[in-house]
Amino acid sequence: MQKLPIGIQSFAVLRDENYLYVDKTELIHELSNVAKFVFLARPRRFGKSLLTTTLQEMFRGNRALFHGLWIEDKIDWQPRPVLLINFNDLDYRSQSLEVALTKYMDELAERHGVVLKAIQGKDKFRELIVSLSTEHKVVLLVDEYDKPITDLLEDEEKAQEHVATLKNFYSVLKSTDADHLHFTLLTGVSKYGKISVFSDLNNLLDVTLDRRFATLLGYTQTELEHYFSEYIDRLAETYGMNRPEMLAEIARWYNGYSWDGVRTVYVPFSTLVFLEQQTFANHW
Repeated sequence: MQKLPIGIQSFAVLRDENYLYVDKTELIHELSNVAKFVFLARPRRFGKSLLTTTLQEMFRGNRALFHGLWIEDKIDWQPRPVLLINFNDLDYRSQSLEVALTKYMDELAERHGVVLKAIQGKDKFRELIVSLSTEHKVVLLVDEYDKPITDLLEDEEKAQEHVATLKNFYSVLKSTDADHLHFTLLTGVSKYGKISVFSDLNNLLDVTLDRRFATLLGYTQTELEHYFSEYIDRLAETYGMNRPEMLAEIARWYNGYSWDGVRTVYVPFSTLVFLEQQTFANHW
């Protein structure tokens, strides 16, 4: 049996180290072509980070990582510059969010071999995008865009300060749109922040409840039975159940989310931990 990718958020690591991957590349390809600016909200531990790193490797042209997947022979694999901003990497508790963003832009610039002249985080962000787009337009991926807000909901004053900082930071996307950005995806857990933080970005397509992407993250029933078949059989033996009985019990515990009101999906993290530990519990 292939190793289960519990806590693996890097698509490159997942594929290089032969972890089990549920092939979502057909939907990911569709997502990357649906609009220039896309917003997607999903709960934590639902695979948003894996989605962004999958897009990162796809746009970098790393075809070898996609061997055997749906998308392997569907695109030209032309490499593009990719800028991935992961708000899980920012320390905005021991310093201001503005300072954290400014430092983070310098770190990202160094990784890309760019020397920034700007002083403020917002200006560094714009300069970095422009610098990377000399040959091809940039793909921008923002993971957990709202984390500096949702992490501080108990501190309303601080949360509002972060809203203002992020609104100023994201305003760069408006000014760099036409000439420098090819595709932008922003993910998070909240939609309320989208209204204020992105108020200047009026061409942002929200696909959170779009039926086309209802199964983009999470496992469908068909995917569960196909990709995890050996694990299900092992569980059935462990619990002394037949396969249909085991499937019904797994569904009762972990198959409860729907974004189109029709199809349901399994919570990825909880399902993976359950399959590994073989114990029914709230593995959150």
